[in-house]
Amino acid sequence: MGRILAFIYGVVSYGMFLGAFGYAIAFVGDFWVPKTINSGEPGAFLPALLINAGLLSLFAVQHSGMARPGFKKWWTKIVPEPIERSTYVLLASGVLFLLYWQWQPLPAPIWSVENEIGRWILWGLFGLGWGLVVYTTFLISHAHLFGLTQVRDFMKDRDLWEPKFQTPNLYSHMRHPMMLGFFFAFWAIPEMTVGHLVFSIATTGYILVALQLEERDLIQAFGDRYRKYRKEVPMFIPRAGQKSTVDSKEQNTELLSQPFDE
Repeated sequence: MGRILAFIYGVVSYGMFLGAFGYAIAFVGDFWVPKTINSGEPGAFLPALLINAGLLSLFAVQHSGMARPGFKKWWTKIVPEPIERSTYVLLASGVLFLLYWQWQPLPAPIWSVENEIGRWILWGLFGLGWGLVVYTTFLISHAHLFGLTQVRDFMKDRDLWEPKFQTPNLYSHMRHPMMLGFFFAFWAIPEMTVGHLVFSIATTGYILVALQLEERDLIQAFGDRYRKYRKEVPMFIPRAGQKSTVDSKEQNTELLSQPFDE
């Protein structure tokens, strides 16, 4: 029963993520949902700015802090390892919903693109960014990233599978294509307001800092393999005709042999 409950917990956590991610697209794009980045009655500038900064800081601390190996080592003494990732996903989704709910609009315009072609180009880049984010999660094992593989393995009473270092597809040309997708998603907007600019600057800054921590952890985990990869492959902008020479065939085969529905 405990294994079944853990599996249900993982699926519910994943459902929370799907809701938070879907809402994020509409929240940032300022459409469809009741509360968006620009909706609501604007208040005084400084209190609104401080509230927004606090919400973004809370997300940054939770999202990056809980991902560090040292925290995980301590955290799994409290939370069982099979549901550690699901718990992380659940808490991250909860913080995002809090941010959507309490975000204070700062609607003063920064830019507004009136040209119809220009607007379509920006919306196209916006959609491309979110699509790139989703696509790259499947390149690096979507089910494992969001805790589903772990609760599946636990329910089936077998060792938890861990993906190995890999450089499939876009990852052989750039180290962080997912974050490039977020940059498009946050900045490619026809109507930029002060509130949206604060959000975009803060999230971009957070990503750049968090990637330094992540790469430090990857070097500790994979040593010279990751050092070679980092030397050969840029973070975001591919170099023409250049790709990683780190052999990931064995790792990719292992990854593909562990689908969620196995």
